[in-house]
Amino acid sequence: MLRRLTQISAKQLMRTQSTAAAEKWDLYAGVLVERLPVVSKTLNPLERRFQDMLSNVEYENSLKSDHELKHERDLVQLDLIKQGKVQVDLDETMTKQTAQDLKDAYTEELKKFEVAPRSTPDDAANKTNSTDRCLEDTLYLLVQQKLGQQQHLLLPQGQRQEGETMRQTAERVVREQCGNDLKVLFYGNAPVGFHKYKYPRDQRAQSVGAKVFFFRASLRAGDVQGAAKDAPAVQYEWLPKEALGQKLKNAAYADSINKFLI
Repeated sequence: MLRRLTQISAKQLMRTQSTAAAEKWDLYAGVLVERLPVVSKTLNPLERRFQDMLSNVEYENSLKSDHELKHERDLVQLDLIKQGKVQVDLDETMTKQTAQDLKDAYTEELKKFEVAPRSTPDDAANKTNSTDRCLEDTLYLLVQQKLGQQQHLLLPQGQRQEGETMRQTAERVVREQCGNDLKVLFYGNAPVGFHKYKYPRDQRAQSVGAKVFFFRASLRAGDVQGAAKDAPAVQYEWLPKEALGQKLKNAAYADSINKFLI
C-alpha cells in the first residue's frame, strides 16, 4: 500500500513538473509616465498658521538687511538736517535716492503684480487629455489599448522582442504608442512593479499569459501623438491618482499599480 502511494505521489510530481515546464509566459514592459506637480499644494489652515509662525520666528532671529541699515542711516541723517547740525548740498540731496524712495517704488511695483491662477481653462472644461490641468497634482498617462476583443485604458505597455532588454522594450513602447513628440526621463533600468494575468483558454496556443514589468518615467516635454501619420488618433488621458481607479476596470491590475504609486 505504501509503495503504491509512493508511486502515485511520484507520478503526480512528474505531472506537475511537466505542466510547469510547459507553461510559457509572454514578457511585457509597461511604463508609468507621470507629469509631476507644476505648483506647490495649497496650504490648509493648520499648515498656513504653522508657516506664519515659522516666518515670525525667522524674522525675530534674523539680522537686519543692508536696505534696513541704509534706511536707519537715512533717518538719522534727516533728523540731523532738521536740527541744523549738518550742512546740506541741495543739488546732492535732490539726486540722492533714499531707502524710503526704493521702498515706495517697490511697493508700487508690487501692487501691479498679479498671482497666476492655480486652475486653468482645461480644468474648467475637464479636458482629461491635457497636461495643463490639476497643476497641484501628479498626473498619470493612460493609453487605450486592445486586449482580446475589447479596448481598455492602461499604462502604455508592449511585448518584449527578441534581443531587447526590458528597459529597451519600455522605451520602444513609449515611442510606438505615444509618438516621438513625447519626451520622458526613465528613472532607472530596474522595474518598479509587476503584474501577471492569464489569457482566455481559447487563446493559450503558445503562452498561458503575460507578465508585465512596470518602469517609471517622468514627462519632460511634448504630448501624446500617433506614431504613424495614417494611424487613427490615439485615445489617452492624463489622470490624478484618485481618478485612476475609475478608469482601470480590472481590480487586480489596478491593485498592482497602486503598490508603486506615490
